Amino acid sequence: MARWLSALGSLAARRPRTTLTTWLVLLALGVLGYLTLGGTLSSQVSLPGTPTARVAEQLQREFPDASGGSGTVVFHAEDGSALTDEQRAEVSALLQRVAGAPGVAGVVDPFTTTEQRQQQADQLAGGQQQVDAARTQLDQGQAQLDAGRAQLEALPAAAQRSPQVQAQLAALEQQQAQLDAGRGQLEEQARQVDLGSRLLAVAEGVRQVSTDGSTALGVVQFTEPQEEVTPETKEAVVSELEGADLPGVQVALSQELVQEVPEILGPGEAAGLVVAAVTLLVVLGTAVAAVVPIVSAVVGVGVGVTAALSLSGVVDMISVTPVLGVMLGLAVGIDYSLFLINRHRRQLLHGMQLRASIALATGTAGNAVVFAGLTVVIALAALNVTGIGFLGLMGTVGAFCVLVAVAMAVTFTPAVLSLLGARVLRRRERAFYDRHDAAAEQQRHDDDEAEAAAQAALRPMRTGRAVATVVLGVAVLGLLAVPAASLRLGLPDGSSESADSTQYQAFELTERAFGAGANGPLLVVADLPQPLTGTDQLAEQVRIAEQLAGQADVAAVAPIGASADQRLLAFQVVPEGGPTAESTEALVQDIRDLPEGYGVAGVASGNIDVSEKLAGALPGYLALVVGLSLLILVVVFRSVLVPLTATLGFVLSLFATLGAITAVYQWGWLGSLFGVTTPGPVLSFLPTIVIGIMFGLAMDYQLFLVSGMREAHAHGVDARTAVTAGVRAGRRVVVAAAIIMVSVFAGFIGSDSVIIRSFGFGLAFGVLADAFVVRLLVIPAVMHLLGRSAWWLPRWLDRVLPDVDVEGASLERPDGAASVSAGAPQAARLR
Repeated sequence: MARWLSALGSLAARRPRTTLTTWLVLLALGVLGYLTLGGTLSSQVSLPGTPTARVAEQLQREFPDASGGSGTVVFHAEDGSALTDEQRAEVSALLQRVAGAPGVAGVVDPFTTTEQRQQQADQLAGGQQQVDAARTQLDQGQAQLDAGRAQLEALPAAAQRSPQVQAQLAALEQQQAQLDAGRGQLEEQARQVDLGSRLLAVAEGVRQVSTDGSTALGVVQFTEPQEEVTPETKEAVVSELEGADLPGVQVALSQELVQEVPEILGPGEAAGLVVAAVTLLVVLGTAVAAVVPIVSAVVGVGVGVTAALSLSGVVDMISVTPVLGVMLGLAVGIDYSLFLINRHRRQLLHGMQLRASIALATGTAGNAVVFAGLTVVIALAALNVTGIGFLGLMGTVGAFCVLVAVAMAVTFTPAVLSLLGARVLRRRERAFYDRHDAAAEQQRHDDDEAEAAAQAALRPMRTGRAVATVVLGVAVLGLLAVPAASLRLGLPDGSSESADSTQYQAFELTERAFGAGANGPLLVVADLPQPLTGTDQLAEQVRIAEQLAGQADVAAVAPIGASADQRLLAFQVVPEGGPTAESTEALVQDIRDLPEGYGVAGVASGNIDVSEKLAGALPGYLALVVGLSLLILVVVFRSVLVPLTATLGFVLSLFATLGAITAVYQWGWLGSLFGVTTPGPVLSFLPTIVIGIMFGLAMDYQLFLVSGMREAHAHGVDARTAVTAGVRAGRRVVVAAAIIMVSVFAGFIGSDSVIIRSFGFGLAFGVLADAFVVRLLVIPAVMHLLGRSAWWLPRWLDRVLPDVDVEGASLERPDGAASVSAGAPQAARLR
């Protein structure tokens, strides 16, 4: 691999313009593919095959007129008083205008709905009065019949047998039959009124206008399902609503109407790149060299992300998928290019010829980059084994962007370095490099001897210090991990948005006026064993509604209707708690556990389904990722214990990261600093994504640091001194690479999307903890304590494993040919 990469780097250095043109052509093709083949990204997280999804599909199939998506519009009187008649009329007129927009099936006018509800209540009340009056009349009629019958029955027997009396008795019997028939009809009417009243009672909490009249909820219904509503349709609706002139009325729109595709690159991301650029300038010492990794990463991200977006027209892709590709592509792209440039600069300062240095750097540092990238790709691609479509696609796009970053590092970067020549060095270093007299060669020789003397003077760390470092590091990470014990998973709702957003305001206004449950009602469906119609169907609706209303933490239940075949009843259940409340999740489980086997859909049920599916897939995912990566690390380091310590270190940093995520996003610690408006459950698929990415990146830093230790040990340095040598050789560039990665990830914390904000924080904190605590402190201390046993490998395994030569040692000749002879002309060194 090292020789092949060296030849590839040499080819790129010899044909730099061809190499760069090739990448630019690929970028142009990616952009063209996106513009011609790209589709619409979805802002909705869907999980096919779950109980929630099956209920949603059943509702779409059985209630096609109500299967389209919808969004809520909150109208609130700014002074807190009841909306005036004039304001109500203006709101109704606005909703009617929205109803005429393309893609809108209709609207729900809150005032019309409330009026209809009141009319229904009045009708039921009037019906009850009629029933009571009719029952009184029937009772009076029955009393008259009973009195007449009693008079006739009091006559002498001979008189009762008279034709006249017999005719009167027959008339009384006929009247009794009519009275009984009327009473039967009355009881049926009374039953209907009673059932209607009971149904209205359990639905009392389902309101469109608040009790004080200050807030009203309008609903916009779309012709297409929620995930298929186009941005253009939403924009037309939002434009009409936000552009309306409603004096004294605040208009706030729910997530379903204004949830947009987040920016791929915003101010925060730009700030992260600035920090990365400053770090590169400090490490490399020249602006020219510092620009190369950023340009390489940006071009690589452009190629990877546009290629992925070109497929968005044929696959369902959620909006955060390309953003994850940008995150990873920028972070690893800059780091991988930095590793190669840093190696190249050191070789130039030792007098190596330009193209020879590029080839050697590509074969050594580039070799390490390939293996490091491979661990990240494995961790990301393995997300497909979870069986969760959108998560697997995110992993595939991320893995592809990392592969592009690796390819850029070993081709694009060597080509640019060839064009720059010695300008990657500082001015004073370049002046020294340009010299080719005997004095300069003697200086290089003296520098080499000084470096060798410094290496010889290295001493291992004290064992006591190593023990203290391990104990303290594990204690700190363990303390950070404590909040993870209370980790709750869920999907974001309107309360997660920024406080000044219309989604957040809609969520808060709805909760204040109608209760927390109004922001996340549940949909419940009941399958009937046989079709029911008329009063029998109404009775079954009442029975089920009262059964649901009797569950804990239910605020109200309203019937939605019956299917065309009369075998399916649907209900809206408003819980007491919000969509992400623990009580609402418990309510979903309680309803599902009822003996009738009701189906439940809604935000809370979706959270439960996603969490259960992720929990079921996580063990297999971890086993695959850890198993394959351990195998790679065993091959790379030719050791059993080094990969095990690397994995244990990853577990420490992972739980510390999950603890930090829980403390910030679920508990609200430092929430204002990280844009957390309302603490709540952690994004359900965030831990899985963090596990995959962090494991890959952790192995990156393990590879770059420990390979230096192995190289020193392979050259005869004792095991414990080799630890010091490896840390000293690699810590500067690893620290710089970690700072760059943290700054790039942290730049996404300022995103408008709560999903991207949590991604940025989780990955930034994870790299911070893993690189600076685990890899630079705990792992070197553990390696010191292990001593020679760190490099133990069974003999049979040593014979079986291939020699991958990750350090590229086979490329460095023992006779010192890497240096330049004293008489070599400048032009030869720059070829």
